[in-house]
Amino acid sequence: MSEHPLRLGTRRSKLAMAQSGQVADAVSQVTGRPVELVEITTYGDTSRESLAQIGGTGVFVTALRDALLRGEVDFAVHSLKDLPTAQPDDLALAAVPVREDPRDVLVARDGLAFAQLPDGARIGTGSPRRMAQLNAYARNHGMTIETVAIRGNVDTRIGYVRSGELDAVVLAAAGLNRIGRIDEVTDFLPVDTVLPAPGQGALAIECAADNADLIAALGELDDPFTRVAVTAERSLLAALEAGCSAPVGAFADLLADGQIVKEMRLRGVVGTTDGSTLVQLSTTGPVPETHDQAMELGRELAAEMLAKGAAGLMGERAL
Repeated sequence: MSEHPLRLGTRRSKLAMAQSGQVADAVSQVTGRPVELVEITTYGDTSRESLAQIGGTGVFVTALRDALLRGEVDFAVHSLKDLPTAQPDDLALAAVPVREDPRDVLVARDGLAFAQLPDGARIGTGSPRRMAQLNAYARNHGMTIETVAIRGNVDTRIGYVRSGELDAVVLAAAGLNRIGRIDEVTDFLPVDTVLPAPGQGALAIECAADNADLIAALGELDDPFTRVAVTAERSLLAALEAGCSAPVGAFADLLADGQIVKEMRLRGVVGTTDGSTLVQLSTTGPVPETHDQAMELGRELAAEMLAKGAAGLMGERAL
């Protein structure tokens, strides 16, 4: 049976190619068909502006979605944290595979952990969310740090540390895992210190909403627990009316009693980038069994955060 290969649309970055390659292998196994990668350049890849300036939401996604809708590719792989929270009617989120490590990590000079950084340490990150939480942690623990806005791929960012321009950079564990560079990490930042971005560490596999056969095949890769967790996190983000470049962290984890998963805890944080003000709350409830229940969990926590003044901490409300 010589069916034509499935075409997987992917960004061209080393990380995107690595994660798309892993998904391609998995899709090939469940469908029995070859999968070829189709490289697509997105606005987020070519623009040199900071993500906050160019809008953050969707800059890495739009070109891939356009290619899907034009039929140039059969499905696309995104980092879930890059996806806008509103799902287009003509595209289906066919699978959310098992999540990678959701934590942020530090790559620092001389193998230093975060707590060992010298006074005045310069830490690079392009994320207002990371800046807010790192600065708040430093304030609360008598540390003096300076967060420096940077962009670029993993090589560029780690290069700032290797060259001595920065003392450390903060990256996502998942990305370094996927490109085989996790051994360069000098400190894993616990989610209690820095809540990750909504959906961090998870991938989204998207295809046309009218392609029922492909949706069913890709659905084999879906992990129900990961899906309800990231759905709750993204619902919180949407209810705060914040884009993915806003200083919002969210993380849903499953609380187990032995082998039995009992409840889901959703934590959210929003703060000013200087760390002077944070609104951080959590809620715990039964593990959502439906998309709507997961959405409701996120909306409820967002409402509590807004009541505590979260809206005023996000700068421009993203529309």
